[in-house]
Formats: sequence, structure tokens, C-alpha cells
Amino acid sequence: MRLWSEELEGQREEARSVVAAGMAAIAEAFAGQGEPPSDLHERAFFSRTSFAQTFPAAEGDGVDRELGGVPCRLFLPDGPASAVYLHFHGGGMILGAPVMNDPGNAALCRDHQMAVVSVDYRLAPEHPFPAGPDDGLAVATWLLEHAAEHFGTDRLLIGGESAGGYMAAAVLLRLRDELHAADRVDGANLVFGVFDWGLSPSQRGVRATDGPDMLDPEGIALFGECYLPATTLEERRDPSVSPAFADLRGLPPALFSVGTADHLLDDTLTTAARWAAAGNEVDLFVAPDMPHGFPAFPCAITTAWSRRTDAWIADILNRPARRVG
Repeated sequence: MRLWSEELEGQREEARSVVAAGMAAIAEAFAGQGEPPSDLHERAFFSRTSFAQTFPAAEGDGVDRELGGVPCRLFLPDGPASAVYLHFHGGGMILGAPVMNDPGNAALCRDHQMAVVSVDYRLAPEHPFPAGPDDGLAVATWLLEHAAEHFGTDRLLIGGESAGGYMAAAVLLRLRDELHAADRVDGANLVFGVFDWGLSPSQRGVRATDGPDMLDPEGIALFGECYLPATTLEERRDPSVSPAFADLRGLPPALFSVGTADHLLDDTLTTAARWAAAGNEVDLFVAPDMPHGFPAFPCAITTAWSRRTDAWIADILNRPARRVG
């Protein structure tokens, strides 16, 4: 089984060079933030501040609006939308906001004529599980009822990056199990998501590529302690918490993307395989030597990923809607 093409294999040296330079610059930027506090909640807030200072959001022309009682950020095409893309930002469930994805969400809207709805879901530790997925489900439910009226289409795609990939999968499973509406979603774009909150091997540090990464086991432990306080690792693997352990039958086509140096590598490989074994259509993009958050490191491999993602979305939109009846 080959996880990437000969073309990507030939681009690995460039990718390693780009990642090394980019990670050195990020480390230098973080170096001025000081030592994190020992208190769990204070560490979470410290991480938020450090992230915001190091990666300031490039705010675009999105529109802030409340949908289903939850604040969201919207990008709207000219004229009726081809579909609505329900998006969830990353940040380990403790930081981040929709605005951090403004450039990418604006491009999705522009390139595919989609309305993009990015959910400003509640964050831990103030709002642990299941607050975030509850917010995501509330917005998804609103879209099922009102998207056609407000956006000119009732077609729905769902996706996100990192914790946002987790959110997309968790909300999709709840749409299926609680609303019996999995057929209302035409595709799931799951980008280096965390699907096993009980710590997959790569989360514990056993990776396929020992290159630099945006994540490490200590940071992952902080996310889990904030989002799922007072729970054992086994409890965190309950299917209602970790999508990798859920029944994955009856779900839409999915595109999974991950790098081999990502500490969430095994989350994607396991969940993508189970998604396919359950009878669903799966596309898998594995980026050799690339870390968590690899789109931030522009090189030939990230360009190939971007093209693959755009082609996958275009293919989904060119198909008939999955909705029955």
C-alpha cells in the first residue's frame, strides 16, 4: 500500500527544508512569550494569548452573524450558493476563532460559489465537552431548516482543521444519530483532525517521521485535560467523545489529510480506514515529512494538497445531492 505518489516523494527534500526554516521562525516568535504558568486554566489562557500574538489573524470581509443561537462568521457568494460549507476552526478546543481561517474560507467561497459558515463554538476550559459539539450541532440544525431560504441551497458540506476536523466529525455523527440527517451532508473535509482523545500512538510520540511538529505530547495532554477534565483515557475513547471509536456506517464521502510528522497522524490513518471499511467513500492525502498545520508551510507538497482539496470539493458539488426524498 502506497500512501503518496512518486511525485510527492520527489518533493520531500524541499518540504523538509521549508518546514525546518518555518519552524525555526515560529520557535523564535514564541521564545519571547515567557514560561507558561503551572495552573491548568492559566496555562490554557496563556496559550491563547501566545497563539494570538504569534499568529495574528488576517481578517477578511466576512460577516458576523448568529445562527441557531451561536455566533458564526459567514462568507457569501454573489447569487445563490452552490452549497453551504459548515466550517470549524482549530485550536485544540481551547483557543482559536473563525477569523483565523478568513483567507481560506474566502477562497472556498470565491472558488466554489459556496456560502461558508464558520462556527465560533465555545472553548474549554470554561466550556468543556460537550459544549463545543453542542454549538456545532445547533448551527447544523439551523442550516438544515433554513439554508435554502437564506442561501439559496440546502446542500451541505462540513469540514475543519485539527480540533475543527474533530468538531466536523463529531457534529456529523450527531446529525446521523440524533437527527437522522446524515444524508443531508454531501461531503466531509477532515484535515489533520484529532479523532482519538484517548491518545493514539502518534499522539504519544510514536510517529512515522521524527521531524519538527507544531504539536507535542505535552501540548496534547493540556488540550485533553482542559476539554475532558476528570476523565480517564478509556472514558475519552467513548464513541460519543472520540469519532475513531464510533460506528461509522452511513456517512458521506470524506477527504482525510495529514502529514507523516504530525502527532495526529494515527488519528487520520485509523479513522480513514474505519470510514472506508464501514462502506463509505474515502479519499486520503498523506503529506510525507509534513507537520501538523502543514498548509502554513508553502511548498510543492502543500500546493498539491490544495489542488487535491479543490478537485475533491468540485467533484462533490458536481454530483447529485445525497439527500433521499
